[in-house]
Order: sequence, then structure tokens, then C-alpha cells
Amino acid sequence: MKDLKEQILESVRQDLAEIEVALTDNLKPYLPLVSHVAKYIMFSGGKRIRPLLMVLSARLCGYRGDYDKTLSVVFEYLHAATLLHDDLVDGADIRRGNPVAHSIWGNPATVLVGDFLLARSIAIAAQANSVPIIDILAHTTAQMSEGEIHQLLHRGDLAVDETDYMEVITRKTAYLIQAACQVGALLAEASEEQVQTLADYGYHLGIAFQMADDLLDYTGDTMMLGKTTGTDLREGKLTLPVIYALNRATREDRRRLETIIRDMDITRSDFETVLGLIKKYGGTAYTRDRAQKHIEQAKKCLDIFSASKPRTLLEQLADYVLVRKM
Repeated sequence: MKDLKEQILESVRQDLAEIEVALTDNLKPYLPLVSHVAKYIMFSGGKRIRPLLMVLSARLCGYRGDYDKTLSVVFEYLHAATLLHDDLVDGADIRRGNPVAHSIWGNPATVLVGDFLLARSIAIAAQANSVPIIDILAHTTAQMSEGEIHQLLHRGDLAVDETDYMEVITRKTAYLIQAACQVGALLAEASEEQVQTLADYGYHLGIAFQMADDLLDYTGDTMMLGKTTGTDLREGKLTLPVIYALNRATREDRRRLETIIRDMDITRSDFETVLGLIKKYGGTAYTRDRAQKHIEQAKKCLDIFSASKPRTLLEQLADYVLVRKM
């Protein structure tokens, strides 16, 4: 029997192939450096979840036009731009198992290509001739930037709580996934109720996606992830598994956690200690439970739509968020 990932891939194979073509075609007229850097970040293992969500949301609302694949690349370009900039800010070495772009092309070129992708996204979106779509993308881009700034200001801050964490992941991750679903509905000229419902679906899916991603940083396989587990901790990012454990640890165990978190040179042994304490105080179980609740809320949002292939795929994508290994 095929697993969930295989079922989804089999159903959307043609859509994904067309999205890949659109990603490349929309970079062709520009300088070779732009194409090289952009393709390096975009074609090194991305799952295309955001553009696929836009396409499926449009189809769920009855879209039958031919601009959906082109418009969907906006969400991959925006995502790629944030990855290029984030890796620089974080001082990262590896992304999806490969050296980060700025280690190959340098900081100036990487920043400028990120800026280009942001600008190109707006140019593509403008061709849809929809002020609401442009408005959503402009708002989303601003929110993503604010999320990154918020996280930067609180790097290594042991006072970060779950409310701070939720604000960061809402801005950095959920809003872009929410926008993909919302824009799909707008492209299909869906009703106000359908647009809002798909926005809600995308929001809950985005929250669950980031929580699952943060779990993988402590429970995932390094080879499959394409990055070293514990990266968030080494970069001073306190995510929900750690925040929850810190708040419930004994004074002695909290002191051990704080000492390791403050140390910028975290060893494998240190990481194993943190992992043990996270499990001891239920940080992984709590995060998984919170993510599962958001998945359930996302799927419930789809109840207003009749049974269809797009609805089934959106439900399957929600379930996939928690079972994925990378």
C-alpha cells in the first residue's frame, strides 16, 4: 500500500511538473547570476508545498484558467528569498544538505538575488490584475520581515515564552502559507466566505508545519533533513519543545538547560543532554499535540466545500505535515 506522500505525489505529479517549468521560465530573461543563485536555492530539495497549495485552493473554488501555475511561483520565490536572507542572518553553513548560497557567491550577490526574487514576485502577481492579491502579498512580505526581526531581537533570550514563539512562527511561516491559499481562492473569484475559510485553513496548516519543522530539529535524521539536528539551538532560537521544557524543569535541570543554551559552542553531548531533558519534561509530546490540534482545525475548515479531488488533496497535505521526515 502506498504511503501518504506517494499518494499525494501521484495525484499532483502533473501540477508539480508545470510548477517546475514556471519557476524556470520566469527567471529566463534575467542575468545569469540571478538564475544561478535562485535555481541553486529553489532546486535543491524544496517540496513546492506553497505553490501547490495555491493551485489546489484555486481549483477547489472552481478555477479553470491558465494563470494559476505562473502565479503560484510567487510563493516559492518569496520563500526562497527569505531562505537566502535568513541563512545570512543566522550564519548558517548548510541548507538542504548543500553549502549555503552566500558561501559560494558571497553576501552581496546573495542579498541582491533575494531582493530580486521579492521584486519579481510582485511583478508576476501584478499580472493577475487584482488589487486584493497585491495587497495580501505586500502585507505578507512585511509580516515575514517583522517575524525575522522579532526572532533576531530575541535570539538567545531565555525569557521567550510560548506567546513570543507563536508570534514569530505566525509571521515567518503561517502568513505565507495562509496567503498561498487565500490568493488561490481570489484568483478563482471565490466568495468572501470561501476566501476567508481557505485563509483560515492555510493559517492552521502553517502553524502546524512550523511546529513539525521545529520538532524535526530535535527528532529528525540529519541525512534526511539535509542539516544538522540542533541547528535552532546552536543559533540561539528557542522553539516550542525547549520553551515548554524550560518552563517545567526543576531548578537544577533548568540551570543545566540555560547553561547549554547560553554556550555558543554546543557539543553533541550538550545536544543529547538537551534532547533528554526535552523528552523528560514532555516538550516533544506537547509540541506534537499542539501541531495535531492545528491540523484538525485546518481540515475542519474544508467542511464548507463539497467532496472533490482538490479537497481530498488539501486534507492529505494537512495530514502529511506531521508524518513527514524532512
